[in-house]
Amino acid sequence: MTLLCVHGHFYQPPREDPISGVIPDEPGAEPFRNWNEKINAECYKPNAELENFRKISFNIGPTLFQWLETNDQETYQKILEQEREVFRIQGVSNALAQPYNHVILPLASSYDKSIQIHWGKIDYIHHFCHTPEGIWLPETAVDTETLEICADEGIKFTILAPWQMEGRSQGETYFSVKLSEERNPFTVFFYDQLISTSVSFNPQETVNGDIFLEKLKIEDGNPRIIASDGELYGHHQPFREKFLAYILGDGAEKRQVEIVFPSLLIKNSNKLKIVKIRDNTSWSCFHGVERWKNECTCTPGANWKKPLRVAINQLGDELNKVYINFSDNKRIDYLRLTKDYIHVILKEEDVQDLLNRFNLDGLSTKGKGSLELLLKAQLERQKMFSSCGWFFDEFHRIEPLNNIAYCAKAVWLTQKASGVDLTEQALDLLSVVKSNKTGLRGDTVFSQTMLRLNQK
Repeated sequence: MTLLCVHGHFYQPPREDPISGVIPDEPGAEPFRNWNEKINAECYKPNAELENFRKISFNIGPTLFQWLETNDQETYQKILEQEREVFRIQGVSNALAQPYNHVILPLASSYDKSIQIHWGKIDYIHHFCHTPEGIWLPETAVDTETLEICADEGIKFTILAPWQMEGRSQGETYFSVKLSEERNPFTVFFYDQLISTSVSFNPQETVNGDIFLEKLKIEDGNPRIIASDGELYGHHQPFREKFLAYILGDGAEKRQVEIVFPSLLIKNSNKLKIVKIRDNTSWSCFHGVERWKNECTCTPGANWKKPLRVAINQLGDELNKVYINFSDNKRIDYLRLTKDYIHVILKEEDVQDLLNRFNLDGLSTKGKGSLELLLKAQLERQKMFSSCGWFFDEFHRIEPLNNIAYCAKAVWLTQKASGVDLTEQALDLLSVVKSNKTGLRGDTVFSQTMLRLNQK
């Protein structure tokens, strides 16, 4: 019997204009208004209609899930219903959580890791109404501290690339990673590199489901995990949602393939072998996490990445100093407050009700208004670390420009709340961030965003 798990990582970077909150028309997405609508029509909607979300392991990025909830309730509800059926029958879920803003966690501070993982967990509960057992780390970028924070949130496992493990273990699929202090070991599943790469980058491999399953025959009893972007099935490769439905349905039954997913494997597993992970590694950069902080051969010529990373890191630190100083002066537990702010972001709680829970009776109305603005700045601050801003080789794209716009909005909100103006520092840091193709500079993007904000 062949055991097979297909994991789909479904995610789109937020395309909404950082000021208006509206996605602008995107000419390349015709006949749709924008890429979200196009990818939904080609991927999310047909996969939901074929009930593929009942058969795969999957995660959906919080910003994408929010878009689906708002713009395609039918597809959104079908995904929830299919996960709910799995949870009812198996007692565990086939859905994983994801850190909220797709941040490269090894490059983040301990504070930001805690916020991202907690917000992602609460977002998962918001949609699925139970706590997650697993989490998909953005770009599978990992370090030990990230796994420890995941464990502290009650999360039990993640999925990584095989080269993210110290040493290779032929055939075996999942192991335990020993963590520090009194934490329980954390389970890590390693996807099959050969099969996953073939599925992702060789369209011929997914033309015929029977041939695919015949080649997949595995006799060692170890499950094989195929992991890829979920958008592969229908968007990157047209009609592959039908291939997916077949290999996980009639094809699997005909060829005695048992469909599994990580939570089910953990539920039925014995004691696992202990291994070590390779810190600061990912699935889409063979240089570790260099792609998101520097020029590397993954994106040659992208010499704008290092100064952008330096600028965002420094400005992030300065924004936090203002927020923490304000909180300390008012004796506010800023970490817990920021974590709980996710309930306001998800519209589960009014911000005033949140503040009332923190016993801020001694804080004036003006002080509470300032704190509300600083919390809004915290959200924008998290957005400005989104990994998409460093993924590609060109700076003059929506993703890095949005990261700078989020930064500008955080600076603007912080100035409104505290009187501390970081504009000149931001302009200085971003002046050396420049597109090699168009000459557009980071300080220009920042100043244009500030101009729009000041005209509101």
